[in-house]
Amino acid sequence: MLNQPITQKINDLNVCVIIPTYNNQHTLKRVVDGVLGFTNNIIIINDGSSDTTAQILENYPEIQQIHFPENKGKGFALRRGFEHAISLGYEFALTIDSDGQHFPNDIPSFINDLEVHPTKELLIIGARNMKQEGVPGKSSFGNKFSNFWFWFETGIKLTDTQSGFRLYPLNVLKNLKFYTTKFEFEIEVIVKSAWKDVDVKNIPIQVLYDETERVSHFRPFQDFTRISILNFWLVFLTLIYYKPRQLFRNIKKKGFKRFFIEDFLGSSDSPKKKALSVALGVFIGFSPLWGLHTVLAIALSIFLKLNKTITFAFSNVSLPPFIPFIIYASLELGQIIFQEPISYSVTDLMDNFEVFKHLKTYIVGSFALAILGAILFGVVAYFFFSIIKKKKGVLQHD
Repeated sequence: MLNQPITQKINDLNVCVIIPTYNNQHTLKRVVDGVLGFTNNIIIINDGSSDTTAQILENYPEIQQIHFPENKGKGFALRRGFEHAISLGYEFALTIDSDGQHFPNDIPSFINDLEVHPTKELLIIGARNMKQEGVPGKSSFGNKFSNFWFWFETGIKLTDTQSGFRLYPLNVLKNLKFYTTKFEFEIEVIVKSAWKDVDVKNIPIQVLYDETERVSHFRPFQDFTRISILNFWLVFLTLIYYKPRQLFRNIKKKGFKRFFIEDFLGSSDSPKKKALSVALGVFIGFSPLWGLHTVLAIALSIFLKLNKTITFAFSNVSLPPFIPFIIYASLELGQIIFQEPISYSVTDLMDNFEVFKHLKTYIVGSFALAILGAILFGVVAYFFFSIIKKKKGVLQHD
C-alpha cells in the first residue's frame, strides 16, 4: 500500500526513482517492493545482469525497465536512466542502489527536504554513518578520500560523497556534459552540479552492510585508478577555470569597490596572513614559471591556508604590459649574482628572444627577483593591513 502523503508529494514535485542493478538477485526484489511503498514512478536499469535479475523483473510489468545486453557500468546506467526520466517529463530523479544497503524508508527525508528548498536547484546525497559496525574499512577510507577532493574542487564540505542514495535535479543535469561511465560518474556529476551553483548537501540515512547478501562490483584497483584520474582532471579544471571564474563573478556581482573593501580589506584574516598572501602572490608572479601562475597561486594558497583572493590578485603582477620589465630586472639581477655582464637590448629580449641565450642568468635572477619582491611587498602589505585594522577598530569603538 502506498504512503499517500509522500506519494502525493512525489507526484506534485514530479520525482521518479531510478534503480540501477547488476547481479543483485538476492536483494533486488526487496528494494523494488520497498520503493513501491512510496511511488510507482520507477525506472529500473538492468545493466547486463547474468543472474536471475531479468526473471525477477518480469514480475513488475507496470514498472519502466531498460535492459542492456551486456554490462556497461553504473555511470552509463545512471546516465541512460536520467535521459529516460527527462524524456518522460520528470524534473527530479531519486537513485537508490539495489544491493540492499539502502532503506527505501528514507525516501520521505529526501522528498521533504526538496519540498521546502526555496529554488529547487538541489542535489541531496544520503550520508551513511561510516563509523557504524560492519562498514568495510576500504569504504570508509575511499569516502574520506573522495570528500577531500570534492571540497578542494568545489569548496563544499560533505560527510559522504560516495553514497548512491541521491536526489538529482534533472533540469540541471540535462544541460551538462558527462564523460565517465563507471563508478567515477557519481563524482563527476556532483562536482559539475556544484560548479553550476546547485546546492549540494547531505542528509543522514540508514545503511546495512550484510555480507551474506550484498554483492559489490567495485574493483579496488581499476575503479580507484579511474577515480584518481578523474579527480586529477577536475582539480586541473578547478585551478584554471572554476576558482578564477568564482573570483571574477564575485567582483562582477559586488563591483570592484565593494569587493575590494569586503573581500580584500574586510576579510577576517589577520594582517600577517594577508601579508603572507601578498608575498606568495608576488613570488609566484615574478617567478619564471610562465603559464602556471594561476594554478600555483590558487593551489598553494589553499595548501598553505592563505587568502586565495589576495594571492591570486598579486600573482597578476606579471600581466603582459609588465613582462618586459620583469624579464629585464631578472637578467640584471642574474648578472649581479653571477658577476657575468651580458649585452642585450629591449628589442633583443622581445623580438630576437635573446633571453634564451642567457637562460641560466634569467632563471636565477628571476627567482632572486621573486624573493626580493615577495619580501618587499609582504612587509609593505603587513603595515598597510595593520593600519587598516587599527582604523577599523577605532571606527567600531566610536
